[in-house]
Amino acid sequence: MPTYAYEALNSAGKPQKGTIEASSSEEAIQRIKGQGYFPTSVREQKVKSEGKTASGVRGKKKKKKKGGLNFAIGGVNKKKLTNFTRQLSTLQDAGLPLLRSIQILEQQQKPGLLKSILGQISEDVEAGSTLSDSMAKHPKAFDRLYCKMINAGEIGGVLDVILQRLAQFMEKAQRLKRRIVGAMIYPITVVFIAILIVTGIMYFVIPKFQEIFEDFEVELPGLTIWLTNASMWVAGKASPDQAVPGAIWILVSPIVLFFMFKLIRMTGPGRAVTDVVRIKIPVVGALIRKTAVARFTRTLGTLISAGVPILEAILITRDTSGNYVYEQALTKVHDSIREGESFAGPLRESKVCDPIVVNMIDVGEETGDMDTMLMKIADNYDEEVDVAVQALISMLEPLLVVLLGTVVGTIVLALFLPLVKMIESVSGGSL
Repeated sequence: MPTYAYEALNSAGKPQKGTIEASSSEEAIQRIKGQGYFPTSVREQKVKSEGKTASGVRGKKKKKKKGGLNFAIGGVNKKKLTNFTRQLSTLQDAGLPLLRSIQILEQQQKPGLLKSILGQISEDVEAGSTLSDSMAKHPKAFDRLYCKMINAGEIGGVLDVILQRLAQFMEKAQRLKRRIVGAMIYPITVVFIAILIVTGIMYFVIPKFQEIFEDFEVELPGLTIWLTNASMWVAGKASPDQAVPGAIWILVSPIVLFFMFKLIRMTGPGRAVTDVVRIKIPVVGALIRKTAVARFTRTLGTLISAGVPILEAILITRDTSGNYVYEQALTKVHDSIREGESFAGPLRESKVCDPIVVNMIDVGEETGDMDTMLMKIADNYDEEVDVAVQALISMLEPLLVVLLGTVVGTIVLALFLPLVKMIESVSGGSL
């Protein structure tokens, strides 16, 4: 009968190791559970073959290292990570050994960073490392929040439950992000196409009208002179010293501004200033505030429900909030709780949350049901974000129409006024 080496957690959450004989891994798991342990890893002990050649050993080592040579810029795609978490949760809920679950998910991944990382985690777990420690070695895929929740699940012996909560948390975060990004696609696309069309008109069409005006020697109005000068700048003919056509600057400037914004955000003071300015922008600022509140309350609620200590949970939430203003507020909350004071007090003083949020947290503190109250706040603010996004789109659509109408109307008027003078001069000459 095969012998299985296992790692498990006892009722107190302490790790246990040992071996057990069983006809299959499923039977081994059931026997381990029958002893009052929660298995985290069960693997069959292989009998070493005496006739194994050196080339076979080298081949095995080579196979084991396969997938470790994948390189990628940036981190693992959040959608892939969410799918992996949901699948791992399902496999653990079905009672499959942890190591086997990771190996299955590694095999079905397409070549890339996540597949390589899962291969390394599989080797670490097989060597006796815990899942949370193995994941902590790969911050490009598993951030601090993820690893702490996995660690809490391992200590409490409820890894399958924690994985399920983590998957739900990531799915809701992805859903919220998709709604906001999807809502912004329409106005950004309209503005981009409008810029291209107006730039094309200024580059190709206006110079033709300018030649007509010069042939008829018509005195141009101030608006037309301004338009023709702008057209010459766009075409690169404003002056002999102009090295780069304005059209290039118009097309490149959004990219330059984007990278400048990213560079500013990389510095501490720059990030602080931009975050403060963003939440004070009319309409858009309200949407950013609601999104930040939904994010930090859901993160904190998920961590507390997973059994992570409150002080550590606040620090993790602070580091993953994504907004300087809320980081400062959560730092004050952490210091307040450490000194034995309340959660709601410093949050109320910082004025970064609506009074209803502070009051609900206060009630959660009093009743000892903080995690449930935080999740209710997050669900409520998710709905408010939906409403705010729809309101923003409803406001942007007429504004875009008015803006484009003003630009096109100005161009038409600037070209039409000289034509009227030309017609008048031709009619006067014929009389």
